Amino acid sequence: MRPTLAAVCLLGLSACSSSQDQSVEYGDVALINANVYTVDEAKPRAQAVVVRGDSIVYVGDNSGAQALIGESTAVHDLGGQLLLPGFIDTHAHPVYGGGFVTALSLDTWAEVDDWVEAIAEYAAANRDKDILFGYGFLATTFGPIGPTRQLIDAVVPDKPVLIMDEGFHAAWANTAALEALNITQDTPDPVPGYSYYKRDENGDATGYLLEDTAEMAMDALDVINDEVIYAGTGIIVDIMNAYGVTAVFDAGVMGDFDTAKSVLERLETDGELTVRIVGSSRPETEEEFAQAVSVAEHWRANLKGTYFHYNTLKIPHDGTVEGRTAAMFEDYQGEPGNSGQTVFTEDQLVAMITDAASRNIDVHVHALGERAIHETLNAIEAAQASEADSETRYTICHVQVITEQDVERFGELGVIAQSTPLWASYDTYGEQFVSADQFQRFWRYKSLEDAGARLTFGSDFPASGAGTLGLSPVVQIEIGHTRQELGNPDAPIQPREAERLSIESLVRGFTIDAAYQLHMEDQIGSIEVGKKADMVALNQDIFDVDPYAIHKTEVVLTLMDGRVVYDSR
Repeated sequence: MRPTLAAVCLLGLSACSSSQDQSVEYGDVALINANVYTVDEAKPRAQAVVVRGDSIVYVGDNSGAQALIGESTAVHDLGGQLLLPGFIDTHAHPVYGGGFVTALSLDTWAEVDDWVEAIAEYAAANRDKDILFGYGFLATTFGPIGPTRQLIDAVVPDKPVLIMDEGFHAAWANTAALEALNITQDTPDPVPGYSYYKRDENGDATGYLLEDTAEMAMDALDVINDEVIYAGTGIIVDIMNAYGVTAVFDAGVMGDFDTAKSVLERLETDGELTVRIVGSSRPETEEEFAQAVSVAEHWRANLKGTYFHYNTLKIPHDGTVEGRTAAMFEDYQGEPGNSGQTVFTEDQLVAMITDAASRNIDVHVHALGERAIHETLNAIEAAQASEADSETRYTICHVQVITEQDVERFGELGVIAQSTPLWASYDTYGEQFVSADQFQRFWRYKSLEDAGARLTFGSDFPASGAGTLGLSPVVQIEIGHTRQELGNPDAPIQPREAERLSIESLVRGFTIDAAYQLHMEDQIGSIEVGKKADMVALNQDIFDVDPYAIHKTEVVLTLMDGRVVYDSR
């Protein structure tokens, strides 16, 4: 067996000896004997990386690294393990999601009876809680009626229970919760057909709350506060590091500017913010629309630290397919007259995006339905024509159902397509609500790639559909490649099979292309000299294993700014 560099150093046969060359600037950290996949097209593979301070100073073979290893260099011999740039989650809610870490997390892939049992068990284990709160159910599993209060009443009749769905666009409440919220036959729907209380034939609320009504219920029951968010966000950061994530796009904060500022500054001061956060502000009502861009500008100027800054306007433009609120070109099956609804008119969207472009504020639009995506592309095209010199980058997130014409427009307009691959493993339930043609146009990843679009990927935690497991990029990579349930080659393939992506493409979507979305590709996203030393070492080569075993990959080492923020060894 050939000796490692560390062993050579011990033998005094290299620059690691006590007689160091004083003219050499040695590295602070060296990673040697690695299988380095740099995601740098000019130099895709290497054996070793050397870090000085927070930056990469060498990428190459072991012998070249040897010359930069001194007495104080921390040497990590990876023994042939895969080394990648640190993963970047391009759509999550690390601050918002902090409030959900200790809540009940339901298994999205389970059935209704399983969820009811889990609620009962959680209630028994948390008798001291006045209100029971959780998330994770898939609304389509219940069929057209959706979840009902009676299902929870059967196991928890005596205290309020509120469970958010996996996408956080709906909620499931029991009778006690509805009573606590004072929701009666006379309670008006905020936006009929979009943000509303599902009702039975008598006009009574069923316990299924759609869109804004779900968040209103969560706020009214006061299940989350700043202290819970602070503690939970710290836990999420630790989990991200354990999954190799070193940067994240915050797609929306629970609470307001003050909450975000307080939580992030406190985490940074405490030395617990070990991921880079690029974030957004978001209007949610017509009243907020008028000031949306000015608010985003305020956040950009005032919400920033060493490892966080907010430079993006997040625009929610429709709902979800499972809630039948995503905006489509045809009615949902079994619901004549309901084709979903957009939050803004197209004229409002054009005005908002053009204003953002005039101020070089990045734009990130939530659009799942084909009509919402079409309108968003129209608005972006108008903004680009009006503000041709803008540095704004445009992202449409989720992109569940896309027309053939609009697939091509992503590439033509240079619009980033952001999504969560995990959803392409369980959305077969959606077939009962959309046409056969629409179902065949779910999650068009390969088509978008072929059209020249830049794809980026993230967890959407806590709306990932798999609890904290959804924060794992290797889990997302496996499903993006197989479009099947984790580890199960016999599971149904989410249409179309042709939309499967290569491992290389998925890795780019979690690294260099993700960095581009964050406007940070010159700093992170690839292993190159001069970039920040954000890296992750994995215990197996995800390019060369059984695709259905990728999710079993374990993170060995995570570095952010050259500092070890996770070590499983």
